[in-house]
Amino acid sequence: MNPLISAAELAQQLQGGPAPILLDVRWSLGRDDGNELYAAGHIPGAVFVDMERELSSAPGAHTGRHPLPLPEDFQAAARSWGITDDSQVVVYDDAGALAAARAWWLLKHAGFDRVTVLDGGLDAWRQLPGTELVSGAEHNPPGSVALSWGKMPVVDFDELDAVSGTLIDSRATARYLGIEEPIDPVAGHIPGARNRPTTDNLDSQAHFLPAQVLHAEFAKLGVQNDSVAYCGSGITAAHQVLAAAAAGITMGLYPGSWSQYVSHPEAPVATSDEQHRH
Repeated sequence: MNPLISAAELAQQLQGGPAPILLDVRWSLGRDDGNELYAAGHIPGAVFVDMERELSSAPGAHTGRHPLPLPEDFQAAARSWGITDDSQVVVYDDAGALAAARAWWLLKHAGFDRVTVLDGGLDAWRQLPGTELVSGAEHNPPGSVALSWGKMPVVDFDELDAVSGTLIDSRATARYLGIEEPIDPVAGHIPGARNRPTTDNLDSQAHFLPAQVLHAEFAKLGVQNDSVAYCGSGITAAHQVLAAAAAGITMGLYPGSWSQYVSHPEAPVATSDEQHRH
């Protein structure tokens, strides 16, 4: 199933038949005004999803900055958004799906497959003739979805050495190379990782590149079904997994990512360019 849905397809779904559950995941690092942006204007029917409180749990000493929510907490959140077992869910944001991908990944990880991401996000919706945004807050009647857990491939810190496929660092190249590190205490990357910034998955309009282009670019890095993505705290790496899924590749996720990795002082760090050593 294609994990992406176009604005035109979404408009069609909202006009005829049962409407999908719409999740607005407005979030960017270092800001907490997602709910205000949502309230100022969102796709009609969408409910706001809070990245920090609903798509993550509280960080601990060795968890990374955005540890996965507890399964029971995530099920409670999904029910609060109105999801039932037979819902169709569409997730979007206003940042090229960099945040929406986390909600998509968590629902898939929890065994819920009928979820797609709005390609191009809020801008794609705005540019579609005849569409509108509404303000204020919306809520759905509580849902009754029964979720499971552990359905997407995941790698933990102590399993990194056993990863046989390509390890993809999804952060900006300057962070990968250790030239700058604006967030975490140590600069560099996990030894052996190849760099593919998440933004490379998108065109200038924040739409995902065509599936065959993504597939070819992943192939250049040796990405196959046993590959694993990480980033700073596991958020944008989910975008890498989403892009791979659009290209027909099942990629694993290292949720703790760099922020967890460097919480272990003994973990080796590389700063050289490994792009051409393979």
